[in-house]
Amino acid sequence: MPEQSRIHPYLNWTKQRIDEMDATLASFEAQAAKANAESRVQFDRAIADLKGLSEEFKAKAKAQAEAGEVAFKAGKGQLEAQWQGFEAQVKAYFDTLGKQVEDQTATFQIVAAAQVKAWRDAAEKFQSEAAKVATAQRADLDAAVKQMKADAAAAEARLQKLKQAGSQTWSALGAALAESRKAFDRANQQAGDALKRSARTDAA
Repeated sequence: MPEQSRIHPYLNWTKQRIDEMDATLASFEAQAAKANAESRVQFDRAIADLKGLSEEFKAKAKAQAEAGEVAFKAGKGQLEAQWQGFEAQVKAYFDTLGKQVEDQTATFQIVAAAQVKAWRDAAEKFQSEAAKVATAQRADLDAAVKQMKADAAAAEARLQKLKQAGSQTWSALGAALAESRKAFDRANQQAGDALKRSARTDAA
């Protein structure tokens, strides 16, 4: 199996984080466009900080992906730390500047949509890989993809319910996103492991 296929779980992991970063920045930029002059200065500062963190993360992720699976595994802790730094900046912004409920809700909605898309994209990738595996060896992978889709639907339903509730603090909204992200990571890893097992059996 080519290296690119074997590192699907790691590529999916970084893509999910990058998509969230891009969604957050898009939301902040939309809010900045509507802000008054004083708030606009604060928005611009927050956006500049977040862009710097995002670009650093993307550069590191790209270098690790190009270096292969072993390098990615070794460097994942650094990427996780960078991601947590980005999350902390978003929380700090909402704690000090963006206390408007509608701003928090708007960011939550766009980030939740990015998460749901990441789930679907990852499931499609694994399903595509499953089609390349011999039918006799595919049961494990098909089951993992099916579970991933079910988990994705459950996560989407939870996020949708929270979105409709409204008037939530960023701590509550952020916790829901973190829970969904952890579920994605588990499902992504399980499908990746199943893909490897199927490929090993297929090659035997």
